[in-house]
Amino acid sequence: MSARRVAHLIETDVLGGAERMLVHLAGALPTQGWTSVAFLPRGHDGWLTRALEAVGVSVEHYHLPRPFSPAFARELARTLQRHQITVAHSHEFTMAFYGAWAARQAGIPHVFTMHGGRYYANRLRRRLALRAAAMLSDAVIAVSDVVGERLARDIWLARSRVTTIPNGVPAEPSARATLREELRLPTGAILIVAVGTLFPVKGHPGLHVAIAGRGDREPLAACAAALSVAERVHLLGPRADVSNVLASADVFALPSLSEGLPLALLEAMFASRPIVASAVGEVPTALEQGRAGVLVPPGDAAALADALDRLLADPEDARALGERAARRAAATYGLERMVSSYTDLYNAVSSRAAADRGLRGTMTS
Repeated sequence: MSARRVAHLIETDVLGGAERMLVHLAGALPTQGWTSVAFLPRGHDGWLTRALEAVGVSVEHYHLPRPFSPAFARELARTLQRHQITVAHSHEFTMAFYGAWAARQAGIPHVFTMHGGRYYANRLRRRLALRAAAMLSDAVIAVSDVVGERLARDIWLARSRVTTIPNGVPAEPSARATLREELRLPTGAILIVAVGTLFPVKGHPGLHVAIAGRGDREPLAACAAALSVAERVHLLGPRADVSNVLASADVFALPSLSEGLPLALLEAMFASRPIVASAVGEVPTALEQGRAGVLVPPGDAAALADALDRLLADPEDARALGERAARRAAATYGLERMVSSYTDLYNAVSSRAAADRGLRGTMTS
């Protein structure tokens, strides 16, 4: 049987959690009989384009007029038809809306995944638009139960309409830890690592840490300078070598104020790092309510500092915690499990669509 084709639609072409999940998923789908085409915007930094092409995924770029464009939906529908797409899979709010609209015009099934952001929730018009997208879609997916419950509440859906498919990451072999050499840390230095976009929602405090991620580094640099710890706060910027960054860490910190199921957390678990994380989103579930990592209240810098101090003071406990995290990740958050869940979904919605077309053909013959 020839490979079926899924279109991945997303409104960003940068390095981020949803983008990295897309690369993992699209790169693994051929093993399940599906090929991918990615639809990305022009004018971004191009990280996602390069990452997708590196795993053999073809990329089509689009220009999205603002704020609202029926013409874009029509053009997107024609492009989906030209690529002979079997299922369209949108990621996050904007392309969930346009993807559902275009897929309906193209006569193909549509599904969308919400990765945890709620920037749509503060505006009624966006909530109505996302509800409309859900009504036009064959499946609505959330990366965690917490995200699913929040989404259903925000857009007035029955919770049963939202399917949870947890993120998964590949269990990569341990990387050679070169970050300490790169940062010229002295022998015996303790390194706390955080990975995430540098936005306020990530909650990064002024600690002695290395933080990898895109975003505005100036406020954090200014904070470190004001606290006279600038020489011990390393803002790494976007890093593709997350496994190297994690392998260099004594402790992984996730001080987010809001999350879905962050890939960085899962990667730290697979890397057997002891973890201190805010109890937000699906993080407590991933860390087995504190058995596979230390949980602290979001926004509580004192609690975060105390938890880090306790872990660093007890290396044996830290190592045991990291080992439990790795076992938990291997059992629950492997890439194969995520890919299998998505391909089962693609197969189901495409089969239903084919059956519906056959029924309509029978009725009109």
